[in-house]
Amino acid sequence: MERLSFAATPLQAGDWAFVFENAGYLLGGTAITIVLTVASVLLGFLLGFPAGAIEVYGGRYSAGVVSTAGVVLRGTPILVILIVLFFVVSIDSAFLAAILGLGLRSAAYQSQIFRGAIQSVDSGQIEAARSVGMSQLKAIRHVVVPQSLRRSVPGFQNEFTIVLKDTSIAFAIGLAELLSRSYDLFVQQTTAVLEIVLFASAIYFVLTFSTNRALDRLAEAYAIPGGETA
Repeated sequence: MERLSFAATPLQAGDWAFVFENAGYLLGGTAITIVLTVASVLLGFLLGFPAGAIEVYGGRYSAGVVSTAGVVLRGTPILVILIVLFFVVSIDSAFLAAILGLGLRSAAYQSQIFRGAIQSVDSGQIEAARSVGMSQLKAIRHVVVPQSLRRSVPGFQNEFTIVLKDTSIAFAIGLAELLSRSYDLFVQQTTAVLEIVLFASAIYFVLTFSTNRALDRLAEAYAIPGGETA
């Protein structure tokens, strides 16, 4: 009977008051989560796009090295990557270790998004560009890259959402992001666990929803005219 009574206990007003009193503390963790997400995705883009291009246009060995590195990173749990960087490689800052770990993992996935987008551009367009005097590099830069970036937005949108949620794993190396700060509040008032989880979940939802809508607008604004698929 006691277990049934506990399960049926409604959310407590006092616990919600505790959550709202500490909302600033949680929002501070949210700011860290946002910065960590943006920095990691940007690092992933800066490494992932060239990696995707190398897999398509690179030589046998360069493409093989990049492909192998990607397979290793995608096949390794992000928790293991963060622990290795922070405790084994001994990066002093948990924030930098988290950016590097999440960024490298994101780069491995983004490389496949961009590889597919690059391969979706008809090779005949490269040949046409070469026929009017463009070099191979210029043809890729001016013909392939603009189209592949536009076509990669849906996949990039999904990757951004994944990285946002993966920032919570930085809790394992002591980074005081949103989940870590939520745990701090659990310890202070154990009766408010559900309320804290709901509040943190709402923040994650708002971040994810707003990011997806913004990227939807970006995809619409830069869509290839007429929906050309080359």
